[in-house]
Amino acid sequence: MTKPRINIPTYLTLFRIFLVPILVVVMLTRFEGKVWLGVGIFWLASVTDFFDGYLARKKKQVTSLGKLLDPIADKLLISAAFISLVEMNLAPAWMVVIIVGREFAVNGLRQIALVYDVVIQASLLGKFKMVFQVIAISLLILGEKFHSLWVPGIVFLWIVLVLAIGSSIDYFMKFWRKTGYVLLMPQETDESRKDNEA
Repeated sequence: MTKPRINIPTYLTLFRIFLVPILVVVMLTRFEGKVWLGVGIFWLASVTDFFDGYLARKKKQVTSLGKLLDPIADKLLISAAFISLVEMNLAPAWMVVIIVGREFAVNGLRQIALVYDVVIQASLLGKFKMVFQVIAISLLILGEKFHSLWVPGIVFLWIVLVLAIGSSIDYFMKFWRKTGYVLLMPQETDESRKDNEA
């Protein structure tokens, strides 16, 4: 039996995680050309997000490690980019808190659902949100150098905010329909277990 190895899709996911701290350093350091380098790193990381899933499905290389790391990589990338934009005074902190909070809340719901062997698929709203996030973050980064792009970036950020709230409600409804009955069932305590055995 051959020993399993890390496949290309998982390497792409790990590469995306590796790019996160580099992106933060570039965005928060002042030097000539940092805007172009920052956007380039962010786009490169975003492209790996598409290709790791595409290759994993096409080559039938979906692994437990890949399914675990992929959402973590996504959350790290988006959160790092948005928080850096707040530090650069290019994005309102309250909007970023809601968007990033939504990411972790939905990921938490999906992890809880997995405990009960329930898979909550990504919604169409969530997929649209990801696309608009990439556009919003790119425009806001470029907005530091080209101020005319900052306003469109904020407009797209508002769209992301609306989609984040809408998709989080959709995820919660799916989560509750599939697991609510289990979560509401009373759990057997040590005392009740002793009473049943007696």
